Amino acid sequence: MSWLIDYCEHAARTDRLTDHPDHITLLATGLFGETGSVLAELKKTARESGAYPSYRNRLTEEIGDLLWYFARLVTVLAPSEMQKLDRLTGERVAPSESDDAMSDAFTLGGAAGALLVTLQQKTSGNVAASQLGTIWHALLRVSSSVHIDLRDAAEKNLDKTQSRWPSVREFVPLFDKDFDEEEQLPRTLEVEFRQIERGGKKVVLLRCNGLNLGDRLTDNIKHPDFYRFHDIFHLAHATYLGWSPIVRVLLNCKRKSDPGIDENQDGARARIIEEAVSAIVFSRAKETRFYDGIDQVDYDLLKTISEFVRGFEVEQVPLWQWEAAILNGYRVFRALRDNGGGTVTVDLIKRELRYAAPSGNRAPRRPAQPLVSVDL
Repeated sequence: MSWLIDYCEHAARTDRLTDHPDHITLLATGLFGETGSVLAELKKTARESGAYPSYRNRLTEEIGDLLWYFARLVTVLAPSEMQKLDRLTGERVAPSESDDAMSDAFTLGGAAGALLVTLQQKTSGNVAASQLGTIWHALLRVSSSVHIDLRDAAEKNLDKTQSRWPSVREFVPLFDKDFDEEEQLPRTLEVEFRQIERGGKKVVLLRCNGLNLGDRLTDNIKHPDFYRFHDIFHLAHATYLGWSPIVRVLLNCKRKSDPGIDENQDGARARIIEEAVSAIVFSRAKETRFYDGIDQVDYDLLKTISEFVRGFEVEQVPLWQWEAAILNGYRVFRALRDNGGGTVTVDLIKRELRYAAPSGNRAPRRPAQPLVSVDL
């Protein structure tokens, strides 16, 4: 089986737009948008020259994203053209008159825009098929100009889409599974978030087995935003990622039997990274009402997180697990906020966070929300 046809089949499995009434138009719009992203990367490398070291990786990713939209459009609009297009990948690509990547990308963008207009005007399918051929020739020239192999870009795109939308969802094994029990994150745990008044401020205290965990937390910001409950995010990381240097410190279960892991994975730098991730996500979450009524996390944020944690063991965790950690962490965060605290059950065996309102609460201000499935 040729690589393009094989890739088209894989791309079809990750198309979340198939039930949308404007499916084809959205695909064409996505293709057009990705040509702009390719141009943006070309502009950055021209503008910043050697100061833009991640250029090649980013450009490969953008070309892979563009290729995904192209593969879906070919599959839907002109499946009979796949064999012919695939054969072109093995032929030598004639250089454009300008022999300039930016100019070739302009041609690609123009062809993608023409296809979008054709689809909006509901012109003959033969016209769309011909325009897809033009787009493919332009894409081959762009990839040749920037010395990026389309097959390599396709493989990297498959890795990315599988990380976000895998065909089978299996959690990465817990990182501490081979350590003694006292150095493992507890497989089940109940933590009480107790909100109290101190000096005219609301503070949150964590209690577990009758003992206080960590410090009393306030929002530490001029306008209160309930960040005092943010330890729930660390518990969500432990639950859905099997990773939380912060929880390890709170529960005194650092992996000290292995000095390298103790220093590099459970040490101060790892804790700073986790706190930074929590703060970055919180800043984005405030713009979305803390993910209330939202069942997915935008890819740009997930990509930022994956770049942030590079070099730590959690980099092995696929994006869908991060998405589950964020959505379920904020599901419980909203309940803690609305009820002024409560008890959270952490279950690393079932990979679940469960919430119970504080005893004596007359009624929650908002109804309890169901668990966000990890099959997002």
